[in-house]
Amino acid sequence: MKPFRALLVAGLSFFIGAASAAPVPSDAIPDIPYQRFQLPNGLTVVVHEDHKAPVVAVSIWYHVGSADEPAGKTGFAHLFEHLMFSGSENHKGTFFQPFEMAGATDMNGTTWFDRTNYFETVPTTALDMALWMESDRMGHLLGAIGQKELDTQRGVVQNEKRQDENRPYGRVDENVLVNTYPANHPYHHDTIGSMADLDAASLADVKKWFHDYYGAANTTLVLAGDITVAQAKAKAEKYFGDIPAGPPVPRQQPWITPVEKATRGVQHDQVAQVRIIRTWVVPQLGTDDAILLDLATTVLGGGKTSRLYQRLVYQDKLADDVSLGISPFALAGQVQLTVAVTNGVDPAKVEAAIADVWKTFLANGPTDDELARAKVLNRAGFIRGLEKVGGSGGKAAILAEGQVYRNDPEAYKKDLARSDAATAASVLAASKTWLGKGNYTLTVLPAKPGFDPAAEDKAVVGLGPSSQRPAVAEPPAKTYTVAAPAVDRAKGVPSVDAFPDLIFPALQRGRLKNGIEVVLAERHTVPVTQIQLLFDAGYAADQGRKLGTASFTSALLEESTTSLDSVEVARRKERLGAAVNADCSLDTCAVGLNALNAELAPSLALFADIVRHPAFKTEDVERIRGQWLAGIAQEKTEPTGLAMRTLPPLLYGPDHAYGIPFTGSGTADAISSLTVDDFKGFQRDFLRPDNARILVAGDTTLATILPQLDAVFGDWTPPTTPIPKKRIGEVAVQTKPRVFLINRTDAPQSLILAGLLAPSTKAKNAIDLGIANGAFGGTFTSRLNMNLREEKRWAYGASSLLAEAQGQRPMLIYAPVQTDKTAESAAEILKEAKAVVGAKPLTDDEIAKIRAQRIRALPGSFETTGSVLGAMSGIVVYDRPDDYVQTLKPRIEAVDRKAAEAALSAVVRPDAITWVIVGDLRKIEAPVRALHLGEVQVIDADGHPVKQAAASGGARKKAPAAEPSKP
Repeated sequence: MKPFRALLVAGLSFFIGAASAAPVPSDAIPDIPYQRFQLPNGLTVVVHEDHKAPVVAVSIWYHVGSADEPAGKTGFAHLFEHLMFSGSENHKGTFFQPFEMAGATDMNGTTWFDRTNYFETVPTTALDMALWMESDRMGHLLGAIGQKELDTQRGVVQNEKRQDENRPYGRVDENVLVNTYPANHPYHHDTIGSMADLDAASLADVKKWFHDYYGAANTTLVLAGDITVAQAKAKAEKYFGDIPAGPPVPRQQPWITPVEKATRGVQHDQVAQVRIIRTWVVPQLGTDDAILLDLATTVLGGGKTSRLYQRLVYQDKLADDVSLGISPFALAGQVQLTVAVTNGVDPAKVEAAIADVWKTFLANGPTDDELARAKVLNRAGFIRGLEKVGGSGGKAAILAEGQVYRNDPEAYKKDLARSDAATAASVLAASKTWLGKGNYTLTVLPAKPGFDPAAEDKAVVGLGPSSQRPAVAEPPAKTYTVAAPAVDRAKGVPSVDAFPDLIFPALQRGRLKNGIEVVLAERHTVPVTQIQLLFDAGYAADQGRKLGTASFTSALLEESTTSLDSVEVARRKERLGAAVNADCSLDTCAVGLNALNAELAPSLALFADIVRHPAFKTEDVERIRGQWLAGIAQEKTEPTGLAMRTLPPLLYGPDHAYGIPFTGSGTADAISSLTVDDFKGFQRDFLRPDNARILVAGDTTLATILPQLDAVFGDWTPPTTPIPKKRIGEVAVQTKPRVFLINRTDAPQSLILAGLLAPSTKAKNAIDLGIANGAFGGTFTSRLNMNLREEKRWAYGASSLLAEAQGQRPMLIYAPVQTDKTAESAAEILKEAKAVVGAKPLTDDEIAKIRAQRIRALPGSFETTGSVLGAMSGIVVYDRPDDYVQTLKPRIEAVDRKAAEAALSAVVRPDAITWVIVGDLRKIEAPVRALHLGEVQVIDADGHPVKQAAASGGARKKAPAAEPSKP
């Protein structure tokens, strides 16, 4: 089943970044040319030139992580990462503000076992600003960190921990680590640490951590993008040359501690499905066996064609999903198997089938065909991030990882060469050595009423210490020198006064023989072509049908065709190195192809077969149906899923095309009743050539691609029946606020999702509203986030987002908050909403900041072919002119405070908010009611009213014949 949280995640993009690219031929070792040098103070600098876009990725890796934390200080590496965003001695306030003004993209920081990294991609002209900021916090931090900053970030991190644990299976990792690594192993505890240790962190700890690990000699700086080596060297010396090297950092040595015998554990959680998680401890990153085990795990559990998936999902029908993979770290690695057990199935039967597959594999190893496909898959997985220079997985990160862990920026080449050289015999030998050893199996079961997760976690014993821990390696003696300061930091952050122009390809249009329109954006950066077949359909097309029909039908397109079964479809994609995906959004359904030009003809043939000739075989339908129903049940156990299922029907009403779960998954009753005729009917009505447009982006021309598309789609004829008309009506604004509470007993956190209605994405003032929302809740430094995260520290993050829609679109205010501050957080959200349209309207400076951020981010926003294709989709779906992207700058520049204020005031109506709050009602219901936000009603996971059986906060039962509340 596909992930259904994309709508919300897309709206929270200022917290995360994503990469999109395509594989290259399997016989070519990818090359990321680089030069490396070291400053006299020990700072290592790696430079990669890529001038396709006027942006530079800045990636700084400190060789320290949670594995370096002493006893009683768990979580400190990650807490310190947060402190690095609190400001520095020469720049007070949040680190994000200058970057937002400069249009930075892909900006974040992360902590893992063995490193802490910080990264951002900036316009070329903003590089001096970025390097000033990074060097100021590296060399001038402690004077800006006091008790207030420590307490703020401590609260933010603790809410991040609560947010993680509030998700289904969110407590698994901590349990697995303590049961697979000895108590004195650096990986025995998870990176976020314990609440008690976070509470105990002091300013003295902060200063010591900074002194011990954040010196220049323990740091790697990677600059990738529109920069030369000479420029990089001059700027690195200017901004970082005067920073002290720091003390020598002893290096922990690899310590592989296989579990001696099979051990077991049980965990209970608010989940809808039993999961089996089995873990082996294996060799570390950079070893031959880690590469061989990567191939082995791909063959065993790397997707639909893998042995475990075939046995457990297809053949025995014991599981809804199976995954197996390796996570190689610096000191050791993990192989982990995760199985989602089909409801009603005895987990013992699943384990017996796993044992049978395991035994056969360890006896005979992979076949030649399995190994060849695994090599292509794994290579493609590596290459998919190479079109981006930065972010969490682009070229800068690849070079940094090689340098930090292995003193070799191009260590990836060795790994790819090892993979190419692997044989069935070598993969079998590594598998026997490591996957034939002991393991730890954790079974996660649905919790019963009265369950106490904290008590269960406290009772976990875990492994004791081992006497075999290797000694740390002392670094060789080196003498470092620092340069005289070359920057007058008293002048503050360098201004960014000029910005590069956006580079976006002009759109070209043509038609196939049967009239299908083709829209092309040429992008000759990699020999890859991406194609999207876009249908006017979407979740809204479920109107008058069984909810979930659109998404379910799209999912079945990835299964069998009339000439190929689903497994053969998957095998052919693997052999071609092609990716084909089908999915729906609110207003559209799309089928996409990402193909190598060298394999474009056979890839297009397969793509057309998938689109035109889906078989809708009964065995595929029933398998996907089981997975789908399990996914719906899972959504109902996850706070965001619950809110996204229940809020839209409350906002739009049950008869509106958008009054459906915004996950797109439908309802259990509807999915259970879907038939092959339903899928064929949807295909006939919507997935047809006269309702399609073909978007193409990549290394091709219109003259080249039109005949290729004509060859596979030109003779596609539409049915004689008309295309149904979607009825997306207008919804009146609510006349009064409403509050809907959903109980999630023992939840460590509450989720607040508040909804309002905004005009269509097509509205003339859409850009005005977007700018205003950016200041209100759409960026890190927005009012909502700065209030609930940075000032109150009640949330890991709070935001407002505008979902795209052809009809009225929802404006959503999203805030996962700590339970004891649920009512207070709702009150602050309401206060901010009232203020922004009342006594404290948006200022000229706030509008100018977002306006500048949007304009200056444009050059870095279309770095990949996938991002270009996304912009093309927006142009087609929302009837924008072909030069929409090229003219965005003057459109944004034209937005003033008055226009933004008017757009926001028409939407943000505090007396019309619909609130959905998910949490432990025993703790939050009375305080929320006392706020008098509006009429309060308790509903269940399906949006049905729940009848109270006792006083407020008491036991409840479902009202048997209730209907969803209407607006």
